[in-house]
Formats: sequence, C-alpha cells, structure tokens
Amino acid sequence: MKKLKGPERRNWIFSYLKEQNHPVTGGELSKLANVSRQVIVNDITLLKATNIPIVSTSQGYILLPDKEMNACVSKRVACNHQSKDSEDELQTLVDAGVTVENVTVEHPVYGEITSSIMVSNRHDVEMFLKKVRETDAPFLLELTSGVHLHLLSAPTEEILNRGIDAIRKKGYLMEE
Repeated sequence: MKKLKGPERRNWIFSYLKEQNHPVTGGELSKLANVSRQVIVNDITLLKATNIPIVSTSQGYILLPDKEMNACVSKRVACNHQSKDSEDELQTLVDAGVTVENVTVEHPVYGEITSSIMVSNRHDVEMFLKKVRETDAPFLLELTSGVHLHLLSAPTEEILNRGIDAIRKKGYLMEE
C-alpha cells in the first residue's frame, strides 16, 4: 500500500477495523499502512476523539459493533479478590457467555481509572493474561487491595445474570 495522508489513512483504518472480527495490533496496522506504529497510535487517538468506538485491548484494536445492530444488556458489578483469582474470575464469566468489557478502580490520587479488557471467551482470557505475564504488569485491583468494578455485557439478561451468579458463588462479587 502506498503511504496515505492523515485523513485518508484514518478512513482506511476505520474501514479495515470494521471488516475484522478479531483485534488488530498497531504493528499490523503500521505494516499494512506503511507508516510507523506511533503514527497508528496517533491516528487511533484522533479517531477516538471523533467518537468512533475503537477500543484498545491487550490483543490489539477493535471497533465496537453498532449497539443497535447487536443489542445486548450490560451491568457494572463490584468485585473483590486477589490477583491470583483473576484468571478464574474471567474464565467463570466468559464460560457463562458474558463479555468482560473493562475494569475500573478508584485511585486515591487519580480518581477513577478504567481500562479495557474485552474478553469474551477462554482464548481471549488466555491472551489477556499472557500479555499481563509478559509485561510483568500488575492488575489494577492491586491498587485497591482487590476491590474493582467490571462492566459486563451479554446477549440476554438471563446470560448476564448466570455469569454474575457464578462469580457470586465463588465469592468474587461484593454484595451490599
């Protein structure tokens, strides 16, 4: 591909992500667009600023589907567990058919910190955890002694509740 100018390249990135059914890394996009990875990072930031729903995950960039076309229910839940339980928590939720969209912690200095997770199946969980291990990055819950929020989504209320009940049984859900 020949080098595209900024607006043309951003249109191409948007179109390309729309066609993909898996995350695409910045490195992959940079090779395809014949630009540096940093240029892609900047393009993604500019696209997000125009309200294009691109999410940065540990596996790469994904374009969120149009909510009206793919109706789903979502709920924010409060959880509390240790880092060693993160894999079990995520697998329990995805095994129930639930997508874990993000994690949020309340930091004493920075306030609310939210990070995208976007895991929907065991492979996604495995790739997410592999990235955590490779980078030796701490889980956000370590900033708050295990307390964190997850935004969960599922195709139906029944599936969402099944996932929430499953983590409740394992003691990961914070109850009032």
